[in-house]
Amino acid sequence: MDSQILKQLEGYDRVITDIDVLKRYGYDYRLERGLVKKYVERLHPQIIDVKVIDIIEETKSTKTLRLASKQKYLPPFQAGQYISVIVEINGIRTSRPYSISSSPDEIAYYDITVRRVEGGLVSNHLLDSLTIGDSLQISGPAGNFYHNPIIHGTKLVCIAGGSGVTPFKSMIQHAVNTGTEREIWLIYGSKNADELIFDDYFAKVASKYKFFHYIPVLEEGTGTYKGYITAKIIKEVVGDSSDKTFFVCGPQALYEHLLKELKPLTLKPRQLRMEMYGVPSNVFEQPGWPKDISRNSTFVIKIRGKKDITVNAGEPILQSLEKNGIVVPSLCRSGECSLCRVKLVSGKVYQPEGVKLRQADRRFGYIHSCAAFPISDCEIII
Repeated sequence: MDSQILKQLEGYDRVITDIDVLKRYGYDYRLERGLVKKYVERLHPQIIDVKVIDIIEETKSTKTLRLASKQKYLPPFQAGQYISVIVEINGIRTSRPYSISSSPDEIAYYDITVRRVEGGLVSNHLLDSLTIGDSLQISGPAGNFYHNPIIHGTKLVCIAGGSGVTPFKSMIQHAVNTGTEREIWLIYGSKNADELIFDDYFAKVASKYKFFHYIPVLEEGTGTYKGYITAKIIKEVVGDSSDKTFFVCGPQALYEHLLKELKPLTLKPRQLRMEMYGVPSNVFEQPGWPKDISRNSTFVIKIRGKKDITVNAGEPILQSLEKNGIVVPSLCRSGECSLCRVKLVSGKVYQPEGVKLRQADRRFGYIHSCAAFPISDCEIII
């Protein structure tokens, strides 16, 4: 605005006087310019360069990778959160989320516990190719699957399947290390005892501390509880559920199974928190999948301003993009965080149950590419 016009505004002289006073006696905040950005980036970095300082074998199919920052600093996290590991394999740059299995009070490193996935591009690379001293890039901690004592109380029922036990290891170890007042039940479903991750640790904690109750449920072998985790087992173990918060973490199959089993408990929405690992491995068996689209079906995705690619119906769009050299930011890869969203201009996609589209996404035609499967030719904008 022209200075002559400014001078005609009411209060102009008073403002000029105040500015002069502040220049003489006030604090000059220009000296701190950029500090806020610096602190935010320190707490929430996009990329962290780390090195592998230890590899711990947990089971025949599972190892814990201990990661230390090359910058000698790792941002704080809450027990239950995850990081995304970024790798480049055979020319494909991709990422996968892994829950931090170490405790938040262990600030020198992050532990991530990786279980082998049949045909898994990233899990097999991390388990077979990494050695101590190797470098990796990771994201900062993220995710909303953590315990807030003000909201969730002090009585926690943790239900895990397979490698879904990793965030609970962090929660339980944090409670042990800090002496936090709470009571925790861990109901852990596994195919057999050999596949129970952290079994020795959980058993020792349960034998030493009254606040922790460890309940393995095995499909095979001997044990107190056999088969699958059911409402009957949950009721027998935890008793009254009205004063407890339930945390569920595991593969899609566990998510679908427990949604049915937990119904008789009549939990309030605030009592149930669920973290789903990845998308269905066999999307063709999911409710609502078009019967006329098979494993061999392929479609063309037109990426506006870039190129057209041919994709498989049974593969999430995000993976197809990465295989074609197109990198889209991502974190959870489970249809929750929305970082990988793209705009669907035309065509149809299938998104399985559990994908958390925002209302704004639906309104403006955005999809979460990590959990969107093409069921027709499509056009998208990245």
